[in-house]
Amino acid sequence: MTPPAGRHFLQIPGPTNVPDRVLSAIAAPTIDHRGPDFSELTLEVLAGLKKVFKTDSNVIVFPGSGTGAWEAALVNTLSAGDRILMFETGQFSTLWCAMARKLGIEVDFIPGDWRHGVDPAQIEARLAEDSSHQIKAVAVVHNETSTGVTSRIAEVRGAIDAADHPALLMVDTISSLGSIDYRHDEWGIDVTVGGSQKGLMLPPGLGFNAVSERAVAAAKNASLPKSYWDWQGMLDTNPGGFFPYTPATNLLYGLREALTMLEEEGLDAVFARHDRFAEATRRAAAAWGLDLLAKDEREYSSSLTAIVTPDGVDADDLRKVILDRFDMSLGTGLGKVKGWTFRIGHLGDLNDLTLMGTLSGVEMGLDIAGIPRASSGVSAAMEYLSAG
Repeated sequence: MTPPAGRHFLQIPGPTNVPDRVLSAIAAPTIDHRGPDFSELTLEVLAGLKKVFKTDSNVIVFPGSGTGAWEAALVNTLSAGDRILMFETGQFSTLWCAMARKLGIEVDFIPGDWRHGVDPAQIEARLAEDSSHQIKAVAVVHNETSTGVTSRIAEVRGAIDAADHPALLMVDTISSLGSIDYRHDEWGIDVTVGGSQKGLMLPPGLGFNAVSERAVAAAKNASLPKSYWDWQGMLDTNPGGFFPYTPATNLLYGLREALTMLEEEGLDAVFARHDRFAEATRRAAAAWGLDLLAKDEREYSSSLTAIVTPDGVDADDLRKVILDRFDMSLGTGLGKVKGWTFRIGHLGDLNDLTLMGTLSGVEMGLDIAGIPRASSGVSAAMEYLSAG
């Protein structure tokens, strides 16, 4: 089979395209992870991560995936039989819930339709009912990668405060960190979970926990089993620039470069760029006459857009047409929305022309697949982007 010419368009919501600068950094020779040069690297990376999380607290870096960082958040703060409040906003909130239950945590799981984010009023009501403070934590996915819905975390914090409840607040930012404004300290987050392969523009392989002083205090009494995911070894060795076991050295090289790139652009400019690409994508979908999976415009994601295909149209068939003809990967529907949604990732290392190429591929794919469209989404997006 003749390989396709040109580059592959990877427009899934993560892993995202890795910039050449980051790839070059990762390719540097491996160094002694017990030596002074590595200590300097670690301290630089940890300081840079604090800026992205917007925290003065500790950020812990694990060699692992976001799923591992989920587990670290739970096992370091909770004990078997503890209650946690979680919300069904999509596939990943559902998986996090399943993990908590496997660990022996009692989950109050509030059902949802996968088209809306967390309702802060429900949080306040549930916590107000919990006068004996049996609920030890509230866990929320900030940006649901499966649905393109972004929950309003500042309002979640406000709901917890309004109920005057001491529950810890844990937030998954795996597909929002470095793409959508997020404020660990200002919003009173106790554990923020992140991953390397989306807005931070790295390959998969690093998981993050940003932890408040309250979370560290809770860890002293948490009795769920842990070894690899134990925060304490990290907190003991990180101040000197080291890790309690072998770190992902070359990924840390790449992370340093990615953090430099974010700082050069400026986080506010990064967020504005993502907002702009998301709006252009939504305008394209509207011009095609296709609905968004997200129902509330306050919750539209700037990392990705999930689009609903017309009745009787298999979204995966459309994705296959686009992959076969144009060598472009789009995100599949997951879980409950599989078969009738596809996802366009517009996060990380991309610019106007990358997005226009993506939208052009989708529009041509709609035509080839014989899916009716109202008008040109490409033209609508182009008009918006060219206006400034």
